[in-house]
Amino acid sequence: ASAESRSIVLDLHGIAFEIQDVVVGEVWICGGQSNMRWTVRGTRDADLEIPSARDPLLRFIRLPNEARGAPRRDYLRPEHGGDGKGWGAIDSNSVVDCTAIGYYFAQRLRRHLNVPVGLVDVAWGGTAAQFWVPKPMLREFASVAPMFATYERALARWTEGGGDEGAKRRLAQAVAAWEKARVAAREAGTKEPRRPNPRAFQNPSHQRHPGGGYDGMLTPLRGLTARGALYYQGENNAFGDMWKPFPDTFPAVIASWRELFDNPDLPIGLIQIGGWSNRRTMTYDMNHHTNAVREVQFDVWQRTPNTGLIVTFDLNSNHNIHPGHKRPVGERSARWALAEVYHKPAHNNKPLQWRGPVYASSEITPNGRIIVHFEPGTAAGLRFDKDQPLGFYLAGKDREFHVATARILNPTTIEVFCDAVPEPAAVRYAWSNLPLGSLMNGKELPAYPFRSDNWPLTPHRSSGEYVRR
Repeated sequence: ASAESRSIVLDLHGIAFEIQDVVVGEVWICGGQSNMRWTVRGTRDADLEIPSARDPLLRFIRLPNEARGAPRRDYLRPEHGGDGKGWGAIDSNSVVDCTAIGYYFAQRLRRHLNVPVGLVDVAWGGTAAQFWVPKPMLREFASVAPMFATYERALARWTEGGGDEGAKRRLAQAVAAWEKARVAAREAGTKEPRRPNPRAFQNPSHQRHPGGGYDGMLTPLRGLTARGALYYQGENNAFGDMWKPFPDTFPAVIASWRELFDNPDLPIGLIQIGGWSNRRTMTYDMNHHTNAVREVQFDVWQRTPNTGLIVTFDLNSNHNIHPGHKRPVGERSARWALAEVYHKPAHNNKPLQWRGPVYASSEITPNGRIIVHFEPGTAAGLRFDKDQPLGFYLAGKDREFHVATARILNPTTIEVFCDAVPEPAAVRYAWSNLPLGSLMNGKELPAYPFRSDNWPLTPHRSSGEYVRR
């Protein structure tokens, strides 16, 4: 890799082209939804980070949010009729629009590897996993069929209504009707109606639909060589019935991206979702959609080589779905990449730690307690933050959970107990829509949420049960 900018002269059919300010280094794809799309401008430390940002060898390109009904081949710059922008080098002006997690991730790689790092931001807020998978692959999943049906009905109505020209007429008619209704509301002293949203008249194939992001934003990247990808997505699969396709579509993201970049071993850092809504009842918390999404993310990581899972639930200071503290997420992602992708050791030549304690097994003791064991190499220096065991739950055969406490038995084992559950059958940790958990290892990397049971969950405001696969 080169640390110096230079120009390259190309001769194409006798015509010379000079491409200036070229660097060669590590390229990472940053995908997912709004927490990945979240820019440095909106982070907690923006007031410190923006004035100090200056690194011409850290570059990014932020691709426009464009869905399509069929695969695209290219992006167009504004001078050619599109709205895509080119690569930008990091400085105090440009960094405000850079993906914050990608930026903090790339910062650490730059300092450690001492080579240029480029980020390709293909995230889009409010998207579900099925948005980022090709349509032919999605067609194989019965769980996605209802979404295709909804999309195809909307597309048929839009086409039958005259396509773009028909949509323009309907929008104009709706605006005219709204203006009359607004005047009438003013005269009557009542609340004015909302102005019609132009998006409601947009081509359905240009809106969020199964495979739309893959066709609109990812297929133009085919042929690009990438070192790896970060994927932060799952929040939109934690509403209503959207959790149902996630066990199919989340691993499909990994498989399809690896095919796209022609690398069956493409490293992908999977960033586990945090939480956002207030805690309510124990039943509500134990059955929340977010628990199902996090468990799917964990299980896919465990059975998919060359992936890593980065915990984020501990970084929420309130119930905001967009936590402002993005640096730790980028730093933890960089730990995974440096350890597993670049095989870099720590300063003492020992393995670089990047995982918190990973649940391995549990056993019930004769005196009504549950012993929890963690995978070797993940729990060294096991401790509770501020010496407070938080986030533990126990249930008996009645499957009614109660808040429990815990104590550390040795560097890789804890004991969980609760007076209200004298005969426990299951233990859970950080199992909530907004998890609170204090268990960490000596590197202060948080333990992954876990449960010892495989009891079905019934997410609220949805139909059917989630059953662990």
